Amino acid sequence: MDDTLLMLPGPTSVAPRVLKAMSNNIVNHRSAIFGEIFTETTELMSEVFKTQNQSYLLTGSGTSAMEAAIANTIKPGEKILNVVGGKFGQRFMQIANSFGIDAQELAVEWGTAVTPEQVKIALENDEYIKAVTVVHNETSTGVAAPIEEIGKVMKNYDALYIVDTVSSLGGDRVDVDKYGIDICVTGSQKCLAAPPGLAAITLNDEAWKVIDNTDSNTYYLDMKKYKKSGAGTPPETPYTPSVSLIYALFEALKIIKEEGLENRVVRHETAAEASRNAVKALGLEIFPDEKVSSTTVTAVKMPENVTDAELRGTMRNKYKVELAGGQDHLKGNIFRIGHMGNISYKELAITFSALGMTLKGLGFDIDMGAGVAAVNKSYL
Repeated sequence: MDDTLLMLPGPTSVAPRVLKAMSNNIVNHRSAIFGEIFTETTELMSEVFKTQNQSYLLTGSGTSAMEAAIANTIKPGEKILNVVGGKFGQRFMQIANSFGIDAQELAVEWGTAVTPEQVKIALENDEYIKAVTVVHNETSTGVAAPIEEIGKVMKNYDALYIVDTVSSLGGDRVDVDKYGIDICVTGSQKCLAAPPGLAAITLNDEAWKVIDNTDSNTYYLDMKKYKKSGAGTPPETPYTPSVSLIYALFEALKIIKEEGLENRVVRHETAAEASRNAVKALGLEIFPDEKVSSTTVTAVKMPENVTDAELRGTMRNKYKVELAGGQDHLKGNIFRIGHMGNISYKELAITFSALGMTLKGLGFDIDMGAGVAAVNKSYL
């Protein structure tokens, strides 16, 4: 078994009790026994979303929930505004295009965050926009969008507010009802610290009004079917779910409840601060402006004259710590340190110890223990 420490922006390490839950016997997914587990899992999911709305589980990655949000609400030819400041904002737009939707791009420079004013101007300039998509935490750039402030703008317009919290829910501040989010989506394998393979989506009454008057563009992800099946006795999914993954997600959500959502968010905030301080202590530069830096992943500029293979390869092969590289035009120009899910002091100390040794081995004149010292200081 590979003992490499995953310091990725997903998938993240999974607690032993979550893995153990997956070993429970498979039960009939149409039975009352599974219906009870399914109900408790979706209720816990709504608690983490901080919503009174029903939550639905999809057997698929977070991208499946992104697709469900768009394919059920926007008709071909209608307009959607996609905020694009990274790989996953780009994905929302690609999904819209694949369904023949008129996808309007609100482009922001990678490494910066969209402003509420930019969203307001775009909506003022085009009354035919039916929805706006925003990625809360853009893992490709290490940037967090101001979803609460954008929500205040969205309340003045009829367009649906669709937010991707795949890499922020359970690790950053998300309040679906308070922020006025109409549709919110997430995935299992990031801050929730469950295995990959499940997505969740929650929708408010305004979203359902639109869905009820829209012919779905998708068969498997038709949310009308999920609503109907979920309202049955026992509640079900329209198609066979991943029973074992739902066992795991149920256990992971129970861990979040035991820790306390606020405590969990504060833990992530501390890890983010420690990571940024450690990066700077080692003489490296954070890619985005710290004012918009993510709470769950830190993007770092690659040092001059160092290749991705040299830095991340040494971290992985010599020190058994796995970091993420850059994506698209940032490939080779940045590396990314995930600090989400179960990550705390111990994992950060190991990571920055290894990073300091890696840089020293590559010839940098640094105090290779400075990163760990900065981590220590952040946790004192």
